[in-house]
Amino acid sequence: MNYVSAENLTKSYGIKVLFENISFHVNEGDKIAIVAKNGSGKSTLLKILMGKEIADSGTVIINKDIQVVLFDQEIDFDPNLSIDEFMMTLDSAPIKALKDYHKSLHSTDNDFIEKALAGMEAHKAWDLENEMKQILSQLKITDLDAKMGTLSGGQIKRVALAKLLTETRAEHRHTLLIMDEPTNHLDVEMVEWLENYLNKAKITLLLVTHDRYFLDSVCDIIWEMEDKNLYVHNGSYATYLENKMIREDNLNATIDKANNLYRKELEWMRRQPKARTTKSKSRIDAFYDTEKVAKTDTRKQGLELDFEMKRLGNKILELKHIDKSFGNKVLLKDFSYQFQRGEKVGIVGKNGAGKSTLLNIIQGFEKADKGEIETGETIHFGYFSQKGLTYKEDERVIDFIKEVAEYYPLANGKSLSASQFLRLFLFDDQTQYSPISKLSGGEKRRLHLMYILYQNPNFLIFDEPTNDLDLPTLTVLENFLQQFQGSLIIVSHDRYFMDRIIDHTLAFEGDGKIRDFVGNFSEYREAKSKEDALGKSVSVKTENPKEDITPSVNTQIPTKKKRLSFKEQRELETIEKEMPELEEQRAKILDQLNNESDYEKISKLSADLENISEKLEIQEMRWLELQEILGEG
Repeated sequence: MNYVSAENLTKSYGIKVLFENISFHVNEGDKIAIVAKNGSGKSTLLKILMGKEIADSGTVIINKDIQVVLFDQEIDFDPNLSIDEFMMTLDSAPIKALKDYHKSLHSTDNDFIEKALAGMEAHKAWDLENEMKQILSQLKITDLDAKMGTLSGGQIKRVALAKLLTETRAEHRHTLLIMDEPTNHLDVEMVEWLENYLNKAKITLLLVTHDRYFLDSVCDIIWEMEDKNLYVHNGSYATYLENKMIREDNLNATIDKANNLYRKELEWMRRQPKARTTKSKSRIDAFYDTEKVAKTDTRKQGLELDFEMKRLGNKILELKHIDKSFGNKVLLKDFSYQFQRGEKVGIVGKNGAGKSTLLNIIQGFEKADKGEIETGETIHFGYFSQKGLTYKEDERVIDFIKEVAEYYPLANGKSLSASQFLRLFLFDDQTQYSPISKLSGGEKRRLHLMYILYQNPNFLIFDEPTNDLDLPTLTVLENFLQQFQGSLIIVSHDRYFMDRIIDHTLAFEGDGKIRDFVGNFSEYREAKSKEDALGKSVSVKTENPKEDITPSVNTQIPTKKKRLSFKEQRELETIEKEMPELEEQRAKILDQLNNESDYEKISKLSADLENISEKLEIQEMRWLELQEILGEG
């Protein structure tokens, strides 16, 4: 069943064209993610589908038998309503039946009571209230009597998300669910619950997200919006990256050919007399078409730069026996930690556990109840908070950055101009000379991030930096941070981002307890899951954090020595025979990929490579398990 069809959509704001003549279809059961740089028109496209914006040209046809439901960044609500009352403002027949039923509980009108009960049966509303409360509970919203006006921004987003999910369950019509950054303000447990919920739900989904693990778990189609066009990729995020690389390589090859032709035609143009024949005019038109291709700018300025970071002394940052509470809520209890030069620490935990409070204590914005903090004299903090950017309304992007410095120093004695650094973070020349007030919300976040980095700090502190950042910007930021030689603290719920950057995890587990784990976020989660299953605790930090390089499990159960059974011995022999064969097949596929240019063949070879690599990995893991048994024997 076709839900949405769009043909030749174009949308501009002033001289800025967001997209031009794009066409697409959404069919029942599709789960689509939209990937694009902020300011490319993602949110505008969603609003056009919702009927909140009108395209400059083109047509959108939405099937009359479906409802379109939007989870937006901007949420309208009456601050005087309780959470329960807000949830019941849903405009659907099952919700109306539920409201009538609640009224009937306090009524003596038998006709009204019978009608309410009949409505509950007709609209299958009996389980709806229970399901609504389950969704709210999973999103950590338990006090349904709390007024909407008293909630934090994150809580409001979670209540709105619960309302939207309830709406999709309440309506028994076909539903297109549109979600704009649904994982913002959700902790990891909530994100994983939402992944599972959306995977099981029989819905059609159009999603904008920066969370790549979430994207891969939920969606199987990616729409890429770039250079005013829309490209469709069937498959995972990795498939999208591969297709994008192939397209860019093909474009660069086309540009190279156009450049060669352009040079020849340019000489011909210069030799031509002013009086043109019809034949020469046709060639002139072709020349200008060639010129347009030849001058296409596909340069992607990389981050392979040798940054000249401000010097770090021997003393970095040390926290000694820190306590912090708010009333009866204990956030930090006897917490000590010594940060090392170049260390990249991730801080994880549930919302409200005290992560942001720790960041504030480190920087002196907030006082600890007890304990001592020693900060090195050479430390220059760069703090990216959730508060947003402060700027003058009419100030231009380039002028805002130049207030810090005209140039950014490189270690080789050279430097980047403010404009070059802006381009590095995906601000084109036109945007650089635009007022900051004209930027989208995501572009302002990107500018705020760039403003912090441009100050050249040697100790970076990031509090949820990935919220509202687009995937291209996240890739740039990840590359920058991987090369950053100073110290780094990141608070984030973005699992993919944390896994790429951090090498050490501090986990807030409630009641002031902070666990120290050497490894990235996924490694910590895996170790904790295994140890929780065994009823043991994850390793706690020693006096010298660098000496505790692996998680340890304290167990009193003696190790039972084993030998390989006959079946295991045969299995080991088979694996040792098959592994070299798989490695040889893998090498052949890689060789074919390096010499192949046909897209369909590349796609097939890539699928074969993934299959072989997966088999090889399984064999290697089993071989290691069998070798461990042999070693124990």
